[in-house]
This record gives sequence, structure tokens and C-alpha cells, in this order.
Amino acid sequence: MTSEVVAERRSPADADAMTHYAIANLQNVNVGHDIVEYLERIDATLQPYDGHFIIHGHQPEPVEGEWAGTLIVIEFPDYASARGWYDSPAYREILPLRTNNSDGVTMLLEGVDRTHQATDVLG
Repeated sequence: MTSEVVAERRSPADADAMTHYAIANLQNVNVGHDIVEYLERIDATLQPYDGHFIIHGHQPEPVEGEWAGTLIVIEFPDYASARGWYDSPAYREILPLRTNNSDGVTMLLEGVDRTHQATDVLG
């Protein structure tokens, strides 16, 4: 099932109310002055949006397949907060410190509540 089909089943108001995550899988991180500065400054950019790290930098234990990179997950109370943080002038100011010194993928993703079951995506 595509994400478009799943998204059509929820109203924008529902999506905004769900916990959202900023997720990054970073690779080839050059841990130098710029990354250190980025790490020293990012927490202050999260605070106005009630964002906090829930996974940050620990090496996973792959139990199936291969994994490359470092996983970072930041939790926000809703989509508006996640998007607001990512687009904020404070975060945009420090973003090049990371993007110029690492490769990877970053995304915003809606979470599910505790009552979610796997078959819920079927409609």
C-alpha cells in the first residue's frame, strides 16, 4: 500500500495531531569542528517546538540484513511542531554544519498510537 493511499484515509487535522518524528540515517560523518558546533547548538533549536531526541548515535544490533550509518530520531508532539522546527531560522542556520559534513537521508514521519495494529494500514 502506498503512502498516498494511507494518507488519503486520514484528514489533515488527524495527521497534525499525531506524534511526528524527524528521522535521519547519517553516513560518512566528518566529526570535526562543524559537527561539534552543530551538536552544541541543535538542542536550543528543538526546545521551542517541544522536540527531543529518542534515538541518537548508538550503534544498532542488526538482527536481519545489514545496516550502515547512524540513526537519529527526534520526537515532536505533532506535524506542525516537526515542520516548524525543520523550517525554523534557528535550525536552518546550523543545518549546513551537518549537511556539509555528512551524507544521509532525513525525513519527517508520522507515528502511530498505542492501539495501532499492523492490519490498520489495510483500511
